Amino acid sequence: MLRLRLRRVGRKKQPSYRIVVAESASPRDGKSVETVGFYNPRTEPETLQLLEERALYWLSVGAQPSESVARLLKNNGTLERLARLRAGESLEALAAEAGGAAPAATVLTEPEA
Repeated sequence: MLRLRLRRVGRKKQPSYRIVVAESASPRDGKSVETVGFYNPRTEPETLQLLEERALYWLSVGAQPSESVARLLKNNGTLERLARLRAGESLEALAAEAGGAAPAATVLTEPEA
C-alpha cells in the first residue's frame, strides 16, 4: 500500500521534511515513488510547499496519508479539495484554486516540459 509520509532531511538537530509517496513497508528515509512537497517546521510560520495536483492524484488512486501528513493536508485545505474531487469536480479546477489556498503555504505547480 502506498502512503504519503514525511522523509527527514536536513542536518543534525535541524530537521526539515520532504513529503513523499512511498511503499508503507519501506524505511522512513528509504526509496520513494515521488516527492510531492516540502515541510519545514523550524520557520515561523511553518513552511509548506506542495505539488497539490500530484498529491490529489495520489490520494485519489488510493494512497493513504500518515497522521502528520494528514494534519498538514487538512490545515492546507487539500483534504477538503479531495472530497470535492471525489464528488465530481475536475482536478484542473481544484489545482487552479489551490494557488491561493493558504498564506502560510506555498502551492507549487509542476514545471512545464
